[in-house]
Formats: sequence, C-alpha cells, structure tokens
Amino acid sequence: MSQMRRLMGIDHGEVRIGVALSDPLGMFASPHTIITHSTREEDFAALARIAHSEGVVKIVIGLPTDSEGRIGHQAARVVEWARAFAEVVGVPIVFWDESYSSAGAAEVLQSTGKRRRRGEPLDDVAAAAILQEYLDAGGSEREPGRPLEDLEDLS
Repeated sequence: MSQMRRLMGIDHGEVRIGVALSDPLGMFASPHTIITHSTREEDFAALARIAHSEGVVKIVIGLPTDSEGRIGHQAARVVEWARAFAEVVGVPIVFWDESYSSAGAAEVLQSTGKRRRRGEPLDDVAAAAILQEYLDAGGSEREPGRPLEDLEDLS
C-alpha cells in the first residue's frame, strides 16, 4: 500500500468517548485518548481536531448491535450521533460491530504491554479493539464495515 491511510476508531459511550488511531499505513490500531462528554459541540470539536491534526481519512465507530446484528435503541442513538458528527468532521464514517470489543480490549492492552489501574476507564482501548478488528477485516483497502449512508433509513 503506497498511500497513507490513518484511520480513527471511536467507542461512543454514555459518559465517555474512546478514541484510537491507526498507524499511517492503516495496519495497527493504538489507544489515543478518552474524551469525557461535555456538550455535543465540544465533543465534536475535540474529535474533529484530532481527526484533522492526525490526517484521518476515515472514522470507524463501534455499533452496539444486538446478538443477531440488528440495530436496537442504543445503536440507533449512536447512528444519530454519527450523522450529526459527520456534518462537522467532513470525513467518511463507517460502523463496525462492537460486540467483541471488550475481549479485543484485553488483547490490545496485552499487546501494548501497558497496565491500567483497577477501575480506570478503557474506552480508548475498546476503540483500538474496534479499529483493529476493522483493519484486520481489510478496512484499510476495502470497505468491510457499514457506511453511514447505508443506515440513513433509521429514524
């Protein structure tokens, strides 16, 4: 791959937003930061600053689907949030099933060799797990996720 393809992963929660970034070649995801929810505008501004300063070409947001991959109430809220964010950030957004992000977060922590204190938030690590699963599915070269535009009929 000759193009630089830095991607951003987001784990959107009720209280915090976990953020991860890929390396410039779009192969490996790493935890970046945790944003504690403030106002929607401030959250979007902080995320957009990261995306633009890091040269992000695509944003992967974890989608909390049910056990059969369907979109329930919580997932619909994340999609609605992503629609509003897309208007601010100007970067393509896709969704990735976050069902296994907790297990993936443990793997990410182990691979980085970093330890977290008991009770310390892992939202950034969960974002890295979501992003890494997406990248492992070929997400830096083709589209294995669900583009935001494909979910426009939710309301």
